[in-house]
Amino acid sequence: MNFPLVKTQTSLAVTPTIATVVPLAPKRPPRAHWIRARLSNLAAHIVPPLVVLTLMLLIWEVLCSKAGATLPPPSKVVSSTWELITNPFYDRGGLDKGLFWHLSASLQRVALGYALASAVGIALGTLVGQSVWAMRGLDPIFQVLRTVPPLAWLPLSLAAFRDGQPSAIFVIFITAIWPIIINTAVGIRNIPQDYRNVAKVLRLNHLEFFWKIMIPAAAPYIFTGLRIGIGLSWLAIVAAEMLIGGVGIGFFIWDAWNSSLISDIIVALIYVGLVGFVLDRIVAAISTIVTRGTAAN
Repeated sequence: MNFPLVKTQTSLAVTPTIATVVPLAPKRPPRAHWIRARLSNLAAHIVPPLVVLTLMLLIWEVLCSKAGATLPPPSKVVSSTWELITNPFYDRGGLDKGLFWHLSASLQRVALGYALASAVGIALGTLVGQSVWAMRGLDPIFQVLRTVPPLAWLPLSLAAFRDGQPSAIFVIFITAIWPIIINTAVGIRNIPQDYRNVAKVLRLNHLEFFWKIMIPAAAPYIFTGLRIGIGLSWLAIVAAEMLIGGVGIGFFIWDAWNSSLISDIIVALIYVGLVGFVLDRIVAAISTIVTRGTAAN
């Protein structure tokens, strides 16, 4: 008897293999490309000012090299003040000092007056911004006093202090305080109401509310006032020192004028501008750190 042949298929179970995808590290740009990008960025910021400065010096040299020119050309300024430029640390006694000592004396006066203006200005600005009654009573007075020119305060300060040093510091103080007060008050008034509600929920006392809510929220406005104040302080000290005398960059400029040393005045003005720029950049850098970049630069 023939039985049919039955073919048995053996099915093999195949276990699928899960492929593991390993992310490739992003390719780093070649070092040469990175260096070229940095140099290109640096050149974009440095080359335009250098080109403009070179053109200005060339125009100055051409105009002031003509016969009858009242100002010296750059070449003569450098040649006649070379010792003043290369040796700013000399001290021959009395008022015969290098530019470093004059700038140092001016910066010390600015530091004292500006520090006082910052402390008092932030306190008064907070009061005016937080209290409606303080704003109504003090703001009109501040708006009138801030329009008084800085040097107009100098005779009054000399009469009160009987000394040139505190008088110059007072002029710096009274010049720098107004933008600090006004900007601080604006910042305090612009604190969002949600922040005040959170402070009420957390039951913060007045001191905690001041340090944890008011100052951080108003910091961009405060530093705007501080930057304006430092610029006005540097302007005021140069003008005040021309009148009070003594060691200082303002007195140096006035003394050079009396001695008909126009080249010395030009060099001093360049130093004044550079120091003012550095002071502004210092306050701007501090504001960027404190406000985490929210302050205007």
